[in-house]
Amino acid sequence: MTAKVILNPYSNRWQAKTNWPLVDTELKRAGIQFELSVSERPGGHVTELAAEATSRGFSPILVAGGDGTIGEVVNGMAQASRDKKKQLGPLGIIPLGTANDLAHNLKLPLDIPSAVTVIAAGNTSNLDVCQVNDRLFVNNAAIGLEPTVTVIQQEMTKVKGILRYLLATLCAINRNPKWQARLEWDGGKYEGPISLVTVGNGAVTGGLFYMTPHADPFDGKLTFVHAYRKTRWEMLKTLPRTMKPATGSYVELPGVHEIHARWLKVHLETPTPAHSDGELFNLAIKDLEYTIHPGKLLYFSK
Repeated sequence: MTAKVILNPYSNRWQAKTNWPLVDTELKRAGIQFELSVSERPGGHVTELAAEATSRGFSPILVAGGDGTIGEVVNGMAQASRDKKKQLGPLGIIPLGTANDLAHNLKLPLDIPSAVTVIAAGNTSNLDVCQVNDRLFVNNAAIGLEPTVTVIQQEMTKVKGILRYLLATLCAINRNPKWQARLEWDGGKYEGPISLVTVGNGAVTGGLFYMTPHADPFDGKLTFVHAYRKTRWEMLKTLPRTMKPATGSYVELPGVHEIHARWLKVHLETPTPAHSDGELFNLAIKDLEYTIHPGKLLYFSK
């Protein structure tokens, strides 16, 4: 069958477009027959292309872009699926983004030739897919501090790469945002102030941060953290510990709670921005519901 390659040329500030000739060469070298579709605008075109490719029977679908592009493709595949209980995929990942968190969390290669080699080998695995309200995500979603960072970093034009995420984080900490929240999940509840709620399918987000350090994308559960830091200084002291995957992680601190659950409901007294897989989907939302779809996505694995 013919593969559909969906390229997001804007990924990593247009570096994906620059890297496309190498992707094209490697796919042809591997003998993969494909048809290319290129996103022409942000805000949903990738989702439309993925839905169209799925409806037309292309298989597999290969994503040439970053984490946000992967998330959009998965949403498009799901929108076009006639059977909502049916597994999605197979999906191939050619990491052309800034952080490439999902590829990192799945232990997939980050260089183009090796990524294409994995796809050509044809080995597949099942990956959990998460959902927030009516939107699917495969790596991470958050409200509070984290999407505030996303808002800030998207406004930065002169700084590139992981440094942009780090500088945006420092700017967000300086704003010291907080919300009054009510959380409920299968097994518990919390009511009080929060600085963030982050929901992970994988451990790493933003290339540097282990926001849900014990998340497992194959365990059939959401892993979420809710945390409150009262002052900018407390938040700043917490930051280095978000970069630790194991002993010394920020989830060991008082006021920080990491929980594994099958669903989570959140209500906020004041609105927050929200993102999934690094893409802002709402700038002012107060009610969110998170769920998990175990093993929903078939992807090419090592």
